[in-house]
Parts: sequence; structure tokens; C-alpha cells
Amino acid sequence: MAAMATVPSYTPSLWVRMCHALPRLDLTMQMKDNIFVPDSWEYQQTLLVLSSLSAVALVICLLVVLSFLIHYCCCHRGDRSEGSEEEEEDEDGSTGHGYSGKKGRGICCVTWVAVASVTLCCVAIGIGFYGNSEANDGMYQLTSSLLTANYTLASIDLLITDTISGLQLSVSGPLTSMEELFTGSKPFLTSTRNCRRLSDNVINLLSSISLARSGIDAGLGNDSISGASIIPLTPAPPSVAPTLVPSSGLMPRPFSPGWAANTLMVNEDYRWLSYVLLLLLDLIVCLFILLGLAKQARWLLILMTVLAWLALFLSWGSLGLETATVVALSDFCTDPNIFVLNSTNFNTGTSSDVLDYYLTCSRRMNSPFQQVMTQSQRALSNIHTHLSNLDRNALTQFPKAEKSLREVQQILNSTEGNFHQLVALLNCRGLNKDYIDSLKGLCYDGMEGLLYLSLYSFLSALAFTAILCSLPGAWRSFPRTPNVSSNGNPGYESLPLTDRQSPPPSYSPSMLTGYGGGQSHPNPAHSRNLYSR
Repeated sequence: MAAMATVPSYTPSLWVRMCHALPRLDLTMQMKDNIFVPDSWEYQQTLLVLSSLSAVALVICLLVVLSFLIHYCCCHRGDRSEGSEEEEEDEDGSTGHGYSGKKGRGICCVTWVAVASVTLCCVAIGIGFYGNSEANDGMYQLTSSLLTANYTLASIDLLITDTISGLQLSVSGPLTSMEELFTGSKPFLTSTRNCRRLSDNVINLLSSISLARSGIDAGLGNDSISGASIIPLTPAPPSVAPTLVPSSGLMPRPFSPGWAANTLMVNEDYRWLSYVLLLLLDLIVCLFILLGLAKQARWLLILMTVLAWLALFLSWGSLGLETATVVALSDFCTDPNIFVLNSTNFNTGTSSDVLDYYLTCSRRMNSPFQQVMTQSQRALSNIHTHLSNLDRNALTQFPKAEKSLREVQQILNSTEGNFHQLVALLNCRGLNKDYIDSLKGLCYDGMEGLLYLSLYSFLSALAFTAILCSLPGAWRSFPRTPNVSSNGNPGYESLPLTDRQSPPPSYSPSMLTGYGGGQSHPNPAHSRNLYSR
């Protein structure tokens, strides 16, 4: 009783309760219950309405960007006639690098808006990487717990199958030989037949807690077993460590933890990789936008504008999927036991008492297999008593029965060892711990990761909206491409004539002769005096 009090428990987190409290509307705008019923069309409508809010936000962002473009085209059309005068004013006030006039103020404002937007985008990307890691950790804990539970269920089936196979072997082999040897002795024959009857009872009792029933029935060929009341517990056959995706995408019935773990691992790999690629795309767009503004390259700005539009659509689309997933997950995590108990995928062929016992593992509940295990233990003890009597009394009269008797005793010892392990595995503490760990991974880490991813999508969408609104101003502020000389410096062709400095005049002897051409006889002394000055 004291050990049962240490069983871990699950309590919905604050974020789960807050998301679960969100109002639900269907397509007709009517309020609906927030009970997790994923197969219901009404419940799917509520998730569709919630995810469509991101589409509404996307339309609003498109209208905002369109209004900025209209404002840019209409308000700056009249400024084009004055563009040459503004450029002259800007060039007069420039120092040769950058701008200090209206164009300088414009590009400075655009640069700061772009830098602020890119900073917000980088913050969103950091949040996205953290959220993606948290969601991945939660799914890893979920799949690990499912695989552990699947290993436990596989061990239960293996022990049951080995025990039943050993009893089958004793019934069909050594006990049959002993009956033939004890034909002339009624007391010994009665004890042998009692051992056979008790072995059949144990087989029937253990078959009631096994799903691997088809193979057992085929091996026994006993009609009494086929009519036994079956309380299936485990999948048939379970996979301890599945690595391949099942050929069918449908969930097997009854529910298999190994199948679920394998499917979740494959889907999580694709989800994690998709978010990493989306985050890298956002990061590349942000960095190249800054590069385009720094280099004032219009071709780079055009490319980044196209990618920014793509990132904007992906951000709002991912936000819609994340919103629907967060709401559905909060509905499930609020009371997961109700969904498991009511879902046909889990309780097909399984008693609700069995599911409730392993889901809650309350110390006030008795194991649904307690009576079965008690009767089996009692039957095995009676078999051991009969074999002990035969060992003491029958071997002296029938020495040929010693070999068969030793074989039955060996099978019985192995059966009792398996039986004790089976009792420990059927206890609710192990499977309930795996169930609680899977819920914590999904509803704690997984929920937190999805919320951070939703915040990332929202912030990145806002950042790209601001970037798209500021890019037209950056386009207008960029100067035309200057002529560049071979050494990388702008040539004189890019400068106005008024800014060029004339080179100092040079004189050649012919020019000097030309200047003195009016004199028929130039004075040599005068020429020497001219050059000596």
C-alpha cells in the first residue's frame, strides 16, 4: 500500500487549461463543447474556424502592404519631376560618400525600419529554434515511454506464451506417457489425470489475459479454450523495437504502442526538419535584406522581396496549423483518461476495468487479473503436490515413469518462475508510469514547444510585414548604378562637370614659339629670362 502512494500522477498545466478554455465556434458561428472528439465533424469544424483566423490575419497583412504600395506610388509620383533638383541638392550637401539631404534622411529612416524588423525576425527565429527543440524533446519522451510500455506488453505475452507452451508440452508428452504407465494403478492414474486437468485450467486462465490467442488455440486444438472469456490486454503480436513503417496507415485494433511510437517518430522527424528549413529560410532572408541595404543592390532586394513574401505566407500558414494543434492538444491533455476509455481504438476487445486499472493505478482498485492469477497459482501448487506424491510413492512400483515425471517437474519449475515474473509485470505501476511519462512529454514539453512555435510564427509574420512595407522606400532611396573604374573607385564620368578640377596648364616649346610668333626675330635673352622666372 505504501508503494502505491508513490505512483506518479499527471495534472494539466496552466497553459493547457488556458487553451482549453478558449471558445469554440463551428462554421455556423455557434458555440460548441471543447471535448476532444477528433473523429467528430463538429469538432473538426471548430478547429477549422480557429485555424482560419490566421488566414484572416494574412489578408489584413496583405491589405496593409498594399496600402503602403499605393501610398508610395501616389504620393511620390509628383516628386519625380523634382527628382533632379533633389539630387542636385543632395549632391551639393554630400561629402562624396552617402547623403545628407532628403535622400539621406529617407534612406536612414528605411534602414532603421529594416534593421528593427530584421531584429524582430531574428528574435522570432531564436524563439522558433527553442520551441522546435522543446517539441522534439516532448515527442522523444512520448515515443520512449510508448516503446517501454510496448516492451512490457511484449514481455507479458512472451511469458504467457512460454508458460502455456510448456504446459501444452507436459500435457501432450510426459503426462500422457505416465497415464499409459499407471493404467493398472487407479490412485496413481487419478493423480496424473488431476495434473492434466489442472494444467488445462491454468492454460484456460492464462489465455484469458493474452491476445496471442490464435496461435495458442491452434496448438491446443481444445474446444474448451475457444469458449473461454477473453480479456485482451496486449497487441498480437507486439513489436519490441519497431523500425519500419507499417504498410497500412490505419491504426491497428487493438491499439499497439509499438505502432504508435514508430508512426510518431517518423512524423516527428519530418516535422522537425520542416521547421528547421523554415527557420533557416527566415534567417537567410533577414541577413540578405541587410546585405542588400548595405550594398544598395537592387537585384538582391528584388530576390529578397520574393522570398519575404514566401516567408510571410509560410509564417501565417504555420500559425494556423499550430493554433489548431495547440487547441486540440489542450482538449486531450485536460482529461486524457476519458478519451482513452471512450476511444474504440483503445478499448476494442479490452475491458474498461482493465484500462481504468492501468490508467489510474489507484490503490483503492484491485487488479482485474488478481482472481485469474490466484486461481492459476493455486492450480500450480496442486500440480506440484500431486507430482510430489507420485515421486514418493509411484517410482518404486513404476521406475519407467521417472523420466516422464522429471520432465513434468522441470516444466513446472519453469512455469512457476515465469508466473512470478508475470505477476510483477501485470502490476499497474510499471505501465502506469510509462503512461504518465508519455503524457508529461506530450502535454508539458510538447505543449510548451508548440506555444513557442506559435509565438515564432506570429512575430516572424509581423517582421516580414514591416519589411515588405519598408522595401519600396529603400528602392526609391537607392542611387543609380555609378560607373566604376578599374581600381574600384568611381570615375569622373559619374561626377558633374562643375565638380571637376581642371589640370594645370602645360607649355611646350611649340606653344611658346606660337605665343611669340608675332615677332620675326625673337630675343634669346628674353626667352632665357622667361624660363628663369
